[in-house]
Amino acid sequence: MGEGLRGPVGSAVPSTLVSSVRRCSRTACGRPAVATLTYVYADSTAVLGPLATYAEPHCYDLCAEHAERLTAPRGWEVVRLAADAGPVRRTSDDLEALANAVREAARPQERTAPLRPGPAEGESGRRGHLRVLRSPEN
Repeated sequence: MGEGLRGPVGSAVPSTLVSSVRRCSRTACGRPAVATLTYVYADSTAVLGPLATYAEPHCYDLCAEHAERLTAPRGWEVVRLAADAGPVRRTSDDLEALANAVREAARPQERTAPLRPGPAEGESGRRGHLRVLRSPEN
């Protein structure tokens, strides 16, 4: 017996959970990703660096083999950023610095008149990048 609506007892039930390991973006490659590729179109540059913290829609995650074999189109430059020696570890100093930066940014700024130098001799004032000059007769 042992059969019901779910099939035989002990059979594997497919999981609907998504794997937390990011995979290589190359077609038919299922290896784990170790690097992230980003294109800077304005500079004709491909930047290959350590695996990004989050998957971004316009970046490509690559496995070690595909990252090593990466080439760019003619006229493009490939910039390879060195990977850190180990994972980044947050310390209490980092958190304190972040909290201080947030407090500083939230603090209301005092509004003071900007310091401007007075007009040079022969000048009567400034208007942006233009100067108003007095007539030599005055």
